[in-house]
Amino acid sequence: MHSPRLPFLFQRRRGFIPTALPPAFIASVLREALDRAGLTDQTGETSDLTPHDFRRIFATDALQAGLPPHITAKILGHEDVNTAMGYAAIYPEDVISHLRSYIARRRQLRPSEEYRDLTPEEWDEFITPFELRKVALGVCTRDCGTTCVHEHACVRCPALRPDPDQQDRMEEIIVNLQARLNEAHTRGWRGEVAGLEATLAAAEGKLKTMRDLTQRHGRTHLGMPLFGSSIGRQK
Repeated sequence: MHSPRLPFLFQRRRGFIPTALPPAFIASVLREALDRAGLTDQTGETSDLTPHDFRRIFATDALQAGLPPHITAKILGHEDVNTAMGYAAIYPEDVISHLRSYIARRRQLRPSEEYRDLTPEEWDEFITPFELRKVALGVCTRDCGTTCVHEHACVRCPALRPDPDQQDRMEEIIVNLQARLNEAHTRGWRGEVAGLEATLAAAEGKLKTMRDLTQRHGRTHLGMPLFGSSIGRQK
């Protein structure tokens, strides 16, 4: 592999000719160095690092040290800055420290009275709309501060995010709706039939969504957070 001296990091001279080291040779030298060093991972196994891992380490250190992302991308040979950002490892403590630094800078620019403690009335006004989003079949996803345009007919409402744990309740509702629909057909209540058919179709769609969520995510459904204990409310 003959080429000029740059831009290869790993190269050597064979006589008077600059030669780039083959990737397979570099990987084998790295494995030998790891074996001699006796480095292990968190599980106690021998560390398995590749030359590509060191690109990520370099990108992470460079970005954390303040090197602009577009310069880092240029050094790594990336045409897209987002590719270089994907190499950077973001650790939880980095996120927290940067967030705290950002908040501290913002507070220096804003009036101090804006950061006073909330009164119980203000906190109650803020938290109430979130508490009202929790319904029997799941969570209401309508925009904050808006009223319910479906008059709380949650089964037919597209803003309802079904809770997979409420499948039994939804199945009971469908059985009840089917019984009411049969009665409406028997008595000739055409208007009631139309309304029940629409509600039954919506309920069956919600039940299908619940089953799909159960198969796709298992028990990862988080639901809405509860604020009662933090604000002193009784359940």
